[in-house]
Amino acid sequence: MKKILLATLLLASVPAAWAEDAKPIATVNGREIPAIYGDLAKQNLLQQGAPNDANLNTRVKEALINQELLSRAAIEKGLDKTPRLAAAMEMLRREQLTKAYLEDYVKGHPVTDAEIQSEYDKAKASATGNNEYKVRHILVKEESEAKAILAQLKKKTAFDKLAKEKSKDPGSAKNGGDLGWNVPDSFVKEFGEALKSLKKGETSEPVKTQFGYHIIKLEDMRPAKIPPLDEVKNDIRQQLQQQRVREAVKGLRASAKIE
Repeated sequence: MKKILLATLLLASVPAAWAEDAKPIATVNGREIPAIYGDLAKQNLLQQGAPNDANLNTRVKEALINQELLSRAAIEKGLDKTPRLAAAMEMLRREQLTKAYLEDYVKGHPVTDAEIQSEYDKAKASATGNNEYKVRHILVKEESEAKAILAQLKKKTAFDKLAKEKSKDPGSAKNGGDLGWNVPDSFVKEFGEALKSLKKGETSEPVKTQFGYHIIKLEDMRPAKIPPLDEVKNDIRQQLQQQRVREAVKGLRASAKIE
């Protein structure tokens, strides 16, 4: 039932609120470290699994002091002017702007309960009488990349390891390419058809879809089960939000002059 939609982008978490009059975390050589830096640093640490204990603020403060000292030393040496680092810094700025725009777009186009119900009903109808499949995949841009990955798999390199290293699908790469249990109709046509052609334990040849080239592994299959709406409501909401993301990208590309 858990319909997988291969999103081009992930939604970022909304930053924690901070007080406008909050005192700086520290002052280093006359330069203040704003409180907002601490909020963002704590958010990143907690998302990475750091313990939210009594020492968190101290760890954040010390890390930001070290960061201030090291980054200032790099600037004094002119390292921020090197083309590669300047490009990397610009890419990070664009990444944050991208996340901010998508968060704002999704907030302005909320998913309704009626949409969730409709999506559930469609998935329920498609699953009735069918098998569902436990599948992993690796998504890359070029066919040559997919063939190289397939060659590594044939040499017994672990599928989940390659997915974490190579896959361009941010929603599944961190989980070793795991897409969970799904019916073939949950995927785009080419992916679903390739999945149905596999036997348990088999890995596909490169499969081209609108997202790129996939290496698909069928781990298991079983008669489709339909969980109640309450159990999957949040998953469906997230999938529909990812659709909103694609709508935003599609709209911008449609109005842009791309050469």
